Amino acid sequence: MTSPTLTILRPGLIDYREAWDEQRRIHDAVADGIRQDTILLLEHPSVFTAGKRTEPADRPMDGTPVVEVDRGGKITWHGPGQLVGYPILKLPDPIDVVAYVRRTEQMLIDVCAEFGVAAERVEIKGRSGVWVRADERGPDRKVAAIGIRVARGVTQHGFALNCDCDLSNYDRFVPCGIRDAGVTSLSWELGRQVTVAEVQPVVERHLATLLS
Repeated sequence: MTSPTLTILRPGLIDYREAWDEQRRIHDAVADGIRQDTILLLEHPSVFTAGKRTEPADRPMDGTPVVEVDRGGKITWHGPGQLVGYPILKLPDPIDVVAYVRRTEQMLIDVCAEFGVAAERVEIKGRSGVWVRADERGPDRKVAAIGIRVARGVTQHGFALNCDCDLSNYDRFVPCGIRDAGVTSLSWELGRQVTVAEVQPVVERHLATLLS
């Protein structure tokens, strides 16, 4: 789908490295001014990716391979049941990366709210993303992760929203290097299955927040 300001691509389930190559190709075209802003919305087969701040102790303890990437942040997991978004957007001058991260968080907070999940940002360094705050069911827990890179004024990488993924994958490493919080999904919070197919059109309705 193409809107007046944003192209949305939906490749489905796609290998991480293949999607990364496609990101870079589109990034160059957007940066060169020959393509309009574009977002990839997809799922990945199970994969661990490590951002530039990943520490050795954060990595999987069982020797599972990890893809080293050029985004910010630490290590995370992607896999089926998780909606991954890669916005490739030309940011306005002057470049304000923090403001872009905040817009991404707000978009995801609004999506969660549509499903009846009260999520918010946490104003603690190193805790970007979207969180469900501690309650009688557990500590603060992340429902959506954010990790980006900006080059030539254009964004890469993006966000991952847990819909109905297998949360046991997060037991194999230290998600985002944070040891005193948990990870959750829309399905776990609501006590019913919430699929990527159900969530994706809601995310699409809120993409304008990224462009504001």
